[in-house]
Amino acid sequence: MKSDNAKKSIKRHWLMAVASIAVTLTAMPVTHIVARYLKDNTTGVEQFYAGLLMGGVGLLLIVAGVFVKGDTRQTLMGLFGGMFYWMGNIDFMFMYFANRFGTQPQLDPLTGEIVSRPEYLLLPATFGFWAMTMLLYLFCTANGCNFLNWWQRLLFGTHKKEIAARPMTRHTSIVAGMEVMTMLWTCYLTLMFVYDERFFGDHHPVTLMYGMLGLIGSLFMVERLTRYGSWGMSLRYGFATVIIFWIAVEVFDRIHVLEGIWADPSAHIDQIVIILGAFAVTGAGLLYRRMHPKTA
Repeated sequence: MKSDNAKKSIKRHWLMAVASIAVTLTAMPVTHIVARYLKDNTTGVEQFYAGLLMGGVGLLLIVAGVFVKGDTRQTLMGLFGGMFYWMGNIDFMFMYFANRFGTQPQLDPLTGEIVSRPEYLLLPATFGFWAMTMLLYLFCTANGCNFLNWWQRLLFGTHKKEIAARPMTRHTSIVAGMEVMTMLWTCYLTLMFVYDERFFGDHHPVTLMYGMLGLIGSLFMVERLTRYGSWGMSLRYGFATVIIFWIAVEVFDRIHVLEGIWADPSAHIDQIVIILGAFAVTGAGLLYRRMHPKTA
C-alpha cells in the first residue's frame, strides 16, 4: 500500500519536459549557425579572433547570469553561454590550430568522405585535462549530478560525506555553463576513443553498444525529467537528456547501422543481437523498477 501511494504521489510535468528539450534543440542549432557563419566568412588568423569573440560572448553570458535574479534566467544564460563558449573558445580554437599546422581529417577508406574533422582528431589529447577536472568534481564537491553522485557512492561508500563534504559556492549560470561544457567534452572524448581503430573502431560491437547506451539512457532520463516541476531544474536536466540522446544519433549516423540492417539484415546479425539484447535488458530493468518502486 505504501509503495502504491508513493507511485501515485509522483506528479508528471510532461509539457515542461517537452519545452525544456525544445529549448535545448533551439540552442544547439542557433550556436552552430553562428559558428558556421563565422567559419565560412573568416580565414587564417581571422578565424582565431572570430572564435575568441564568440567564446567571449558566451563567457559574458555566463558571468552576467551570476548577477541576474531567478533560477530560470540564470539557467538559460548558463546554457546559452556554455554553448557559445564551447563553440568559440574550444571548437574554434581546435579547428584553427588543426588547420594552421596541417592536421589531416580522417577519411572513409571506401568512399573517401570525411568522417572526422581534424579538430576532433586532436580532442583525445585533452584526456589528461578532462581527468583532472573530473577529479576535482569527484573529491572536492557535493553536487546534484546523478552521474557524479553515483561514482562518489561507488568509490567512497559510507565515507562519501566525509570526502565530498560540502558544495562549491553555487552560481546557477556557472553550474549550467560547466554542465554544458563538461558533458560535451566527455561525450566527444568517448566517441573519438570508440571510433579509433586502435581501441575499437566504427564497426566494433562496443561502438554500437555505446550508441545503444545513449539511446536507452536518454529514455530513462526523459522519464525522470517529467518529475521536475521547477523550470530551472527541468531546463538543466533537459539539456543533459538531449546530449545523451545525441550519442545515439552520432553513432548510428557514423556506422549507418539502420540503413545496413534495412538493406541486408543477414549481414548484420551481430548488430541486431546487440540492439535486441539492449532493449531486452532495458525492459527487464523497467519491469524490476515497476515491481520494486522506490519510495521518496
